[in-house]
Amino acid sequence: LYSLDLARWVETGAIGPVETLFEPAYRVSIAGIARTRDRLFVSLMDNVRGKVVVCERMDGNWSLKPVALPENGNVGISHAEQFGSSVSFSFTDFLTPSSIIWSDDNGETLATVKSQPARFDASPLISEQFEARSKDGTMIPYFVVRRRDQKGPVPTLLYGYGGFEVPLLPGYAGVRGKLWLEKGNAYVQACIRGGGEFGPAWHQAALKGNRQNGFDDFAAVAQDVVKRGIATASSLGIQGGSNGGLLTGVSLTQHPELFGAVIIEVPLLDMLRYAELPPGASWMAEYGDPSKPEDAKWLSAYSPYQHVDAAAAYPPVLLTTSTADDRVHPGHARKMAARLQEAGHARTLFFEETEGGHGGRGDRRPQAAQTAMKYVFLQRALTAKA
Repeated sequence: LYSLDLARWVETGAIGPVETLFEPAYRVSIAGIARTRDRLFVSLMDNVRGKVVVCERMDGNWSLKPVALPENGNVGISHAEQFGSSVSFSFTDFLTPSSIIWSDDNGETLATVKSQPARFDASPLISEQFEARSKDGTMIPYFVVRRRDQKGPVPTLLYGYGGFEVPLLPGYAGVRGKLWLEKGNAYVQACIRGGGEFGPAWHQAALKGNRQNGFDDFAAVAQDVVKRGIATASSLGIQGGSNGGLLTGVSLTQHPELFGAVIIEVPLLDMLRYAELPPGASWMAEYGDPSKPEDAKWLSAYSPYQHVDAAAAYPPVLLTTSTADDRVHPGHARKMAARLQEAGHARTLFFEETEGGHGGRGDRRPQAAQTAMKYVFLQRALTAKA
């Protein structure tokens, strides 16, 4: 973000001098800017956490200071009064519903003026951020939401995605809070490579033949959660859908010892034939082309369907799909469930919705029933082992 004297430019035609007001760093990027009459506000994404800095120019120099917004959340600048001093921010995090925070004095004093209703009691809970060291030494950020007074390991749900440059940001989830966190359980969200948390390079680090990096990142987060005493391996459940279903499917077959329960939703699982199932061929830029021997080599190294082991001690597994899914063919989940059951893994459950698509049915009642089913599955699988 650069600064120059516009009046001088208009009068003289000379652009300079140009000052650097803010320079992005490896894990810090500019998300947006807005100005009031006397201040410039810059919203940042700083290690997957939203922040805002206010910039003021005095005596020919810029000063920057942070706006005192809550940490570990998702922040945006909602408005800035260009001929006044009012500014407002949007904010949400794992414990705070989407809210508008208002200031009439350029961010000096802040007040929440509007908020969506709270869906669970967040008062005993805390949101924290940690990092885990992946297999190749890369530090992987992740968030933990749990009771502030947690004394020992509790049933914990670890969620991940890691694909298509999609970032996992802090966000409020009332159902998760009501059905999981209020029961004293913990939630973990992993920002693994393959996603978009740190731009294209973070995505490309787990693209095609580098996909194993993302799987290693997820395993490293799981191990770090156990190391910190948040969960034990047997009280740690994982969940992911679509590309995240591939992630949890790989986690099951590569590291069954790290988890006490696995939810695999609308997944890709047979990576040697995914391009034959519509619309799989459209994702070859992400995963590779299994018809090419060099691509098939890395795909076959991790493809979960080909790595089901009858001798492995797998934790309980719940696979879900939809008959009407036109994004990821239901054959992936059907085949995986059948192979697990045929291999003698009796704790494999399979659920197929007959209506709706990749995102499920639009009717809230079956949505609620399916969500409850997943949390009951996790509670039963993990509670006795915490």
